[in-house]
Amino acid sequence: MFNFFENENLKRVKNHITNLGALARVDGHLDSSELNYIIAVGQKNGLKPNDVRTLLANGEKSQFHLPENDSERFDQLYDLVEMMLADGIVDDSEMEFCMTMASNLGFKKSVVGVLVRKITIGVKDGFTREQIKTESQNFLKF
Repeated sequence: MFNFFENENLKRVKNHITNLGALARVDGHLDSSELNYIIAVGQKNGLKPNDVRTLLANGEKSQFHLPENDSERFDQLYDLVEMMLADGIVDDSEMEFCMTMASNLGFKKSVVGVLVRKITIGVKDGFTREQIKTESQNFLKF
């Protein structure tokens, strides 16, 4: 049974890496700062850099897996927003992609724009993930 959960967690991590890669490519290229960020997220979750590169190269073949709880949904959205900010340029298509992904992650369409902006401003202002998450929880009541 333990292997089942390991495999589910690995699927979740791989899906998240694939989503980050998709966001990085929205503007037409994968910047080195974006790649380094994705590799760091992968390593934080137990993947080797080469595994991350392979996932990014084969990203289109991956299936979307919805996170199991609100905390995981927030963490994935947070990483997507941080990825959007990684190269220092926020392009409209990247912002739109983050909002679409927020909706796909299960956040209500009526709040995704505000949520993505709250995370973006929080990151730019130097707040920690936990501070932004707490403020967002109060806003979203999840």
